[in-house]
Amino acid sequence: MESLVRPIDLTRVSEDLRTGAIDPREYAAATCERIDHLDGVVQAFVPETGRAGRLHRAAEALIASGAEPDGGRPPLFGVPVGIKDIVHADGLDTRAGSALPPEVLRGEQAVVVDRLVAAGALVAGKTVTGEFAVTAPGPTRNPHRPGHTPGGTSSGSAAAVAAGMVPLAVGTQTIGSLIRPAAYCGVVGFKPSHGRIPTDGVLPVSPTFDTLGVVTAGVAGAALAAACLCDDWRPERAGSGAPVLGVPDGPYLGFAEPEALAAFEEHVALLRAAGHRVVRVPMFEHFEQEAFDLVIINLYEVARSHAGWFDRFGTSYDERTAEVVHQGRSIAESDHAAAMERRDAFRDRLAAETDRHGVDLWIAPSATGPAPAGLESAGDSVMSLPWSGAGLPCLTIPAPRPPGALPLGLQFVARDGDDERLLGWAPELERALSPQETVTVGNRKDNA
Repeated sequence: MESLVRPIDLTRVSEDLRTGAIDPREYAAATCERIDHLDGVVQAFVPETGRAGRLHRAAEALIASGAEPDGGRPPLFGVPVGIKDIVHADGLDTRAGSALPPEVLRGEQAVVVDRLVAAGALVAGKTVTGEFAVTAPGPTRNPHRPGHTPGGTSSGSAAAVAAGMVPLAVGTQTIGSLIRPAAYCGVVGFKPSHGRIPTDGVLPVSPTFDTLGVVTAGVAGAALAAACLCDDWRPERAGSGAPVLGVPDGPYLGFAEPEALAAFEEHVALLRAAGHRVVRVPMFEHFEQEAFDLVIINLYEVARSHAGWFDRFGTSYDERTAEVVHQGRSIAESDHAAAMERRDAFRDRLAAETDRHGVDLWIAPSATGPAPAGLESAGDSVMSLPWSGAGLPCLTIPAPRPPGALPLGLQFVARDGDDERLLGWAPELERALSPQETVTVGNRKDNA
């Protein structure tokens, strides 16, 4: 069987499209051919009749806009982008991986799509999401091994990039729905600070945590996309010098599988060898209570987000999503308010510890281990829980692994609002973790 893993460098293809080395009509046609060829196995895209004609017309309109090569073409000119199917895009239904009638979910085009279009991008189509981006997995398969999960509810976006169907995809993260699938699929995932990309036009899950982000093959592509999508992006804020990296020792890291934790320590050693200062800090002493508060907030808000739909269409929900809604409905408003207060205190403690130890970036495994076998579970989101709960910017970079093993990701987490610094440091961090396929994890040759 031919390899399904052929990620495309966004920075290179965007440069070729801007300079005229590639015709956007030809690239749009090639994109549709790749989707047609690969998606029968990967199932990253929501099926669409007439995709090729729609994309050709969009590329024609882009050319007719008059922007000349090297003469003002926007940064994502002609770049096809996958859009997670809880994000409204004009001309395409939003189904959210559900059985609800699409007219019930209809809404105005999302601000993030407006910004992509303004940057010259073409909407390649909707990428598959788990139902309502809550918990029930969609049909997407991991391009590295189709019998393994691609991860959480941004699974279609991560798999589409890993398989080279598109060089850029938009996902969302409430707890771990973007970082984990990007790690499982061996690509880069970037979740900005909460609120940095407006969520107008996106179906809500838990608004306290919901964050839009991007999936690309490399960190330079993530920075290119972030500059187009984030509010008030200022390149001059980019980090310089070598960041101080913090390892959050304690109960949190104990949730990683033993082999993933062994790999993490080898990745830390690589960063040290590249000249990065690493400090180990006892953290999250009361992690179970802190995690419980974040789960309470999430469940309560999911139930409120679905109040109208669930009353009308509850029998059409996947039983796993329905159970989340029922759990959320059992939580009192006062319990949610108390959990929010404790969450704010948690954010303050985390910020204080970050400052006290001079940490620029926290580092941790992106997931508890490699992608599990089977498609019934999307894996565990716990490695993203504290960072998403605090609304911090997170980046997962593919990390070294044994030959033939499933991907592992290393997660880097910055202070709130330090998105530019995080992505400014990212190229050097990416280089420190290359080449891949070289690390022995524990005593095994394969993580599967």
